[in-house]
Formats: sequence, structure tokens, C-alpha cells
Amino acid sequence: QLQLVESGGGLVQPGGSLRLSCAASGFTLDYYAVGWFRQAPGKEREGVSCISSSGGSTNYADSVKGRFTISRDNAKNTVYLQMNSLKPGDTAVYYCAVVPFRCRSPVEYDYWGQGTQVTVSS
Repeated sequence: QLQLVESGGGLVQPGGSLRLSCAASGFTLDYYAVGWFRQAPGKEREGVSCISSSGGSTNYADSVKGRFTISRDNAKNTVYLQMNSLKPGDTAVYYCAVVPFRCRSPVEYDYWGQGTQVTVSS
């Protein structure tokens, strides 16, 4: 009944942009920090970005700083990840996950979505 669904992935050329969405149902995102994670083939899952429940605090992996922007719209119960200047190294399955109030270590997140594939290739 509680669901977290990512969407917006796809195939783009290097330098292109995508906007990912993380939509919650069965609960409200108002009380949760939301993190974005990704996993590329043969690699471990890594944190990409996170936004606190209030939206007042955000963080980004060094590899995406200046290119990705996380935001939230609590009225729509949705968190977004705007990805610009995409590189082949950004290719991965992207997941969103939630944890109460503040961004924390990945192992502390309570719920995970199914993931959406992002492929950056010529």
C-alpha cells in the first residue's frame, strides 16, 4: 500500500538533460527526507543527492555538484531530480528512498522505489 515510484528516466546523449520524479502514495512525504541513489552495472549503490523534509537542507555527491538539482513539491507529494550536462558516467538505475526528517546514511532509509533507468550514450 505504501509506494514510492520513480519516473522520468530514459536514453539521452552526453550533455543532455532529464528530470526524474519520485512520487509517494499511501503516505505523505512531508515528514521525510528524500534521497536519490544510483547503481551502475558492476558497481555498488551510491548516494547522489538528498533533501530534508523541510526542503531547507540539500546535499550532493561531488560527482554531480553543479549539474544536478534536487527539489520537492509537497503539495504534489513528489520530489524531483533535475539532471543537466549528463555524462556517460551518470548511466545507472536511479532510486529514491525516504527517511524521517533529515538526510542520513543510506542504510537508514525506510522505503525504496523500484528504480528508473538513465542511459547517457551517443
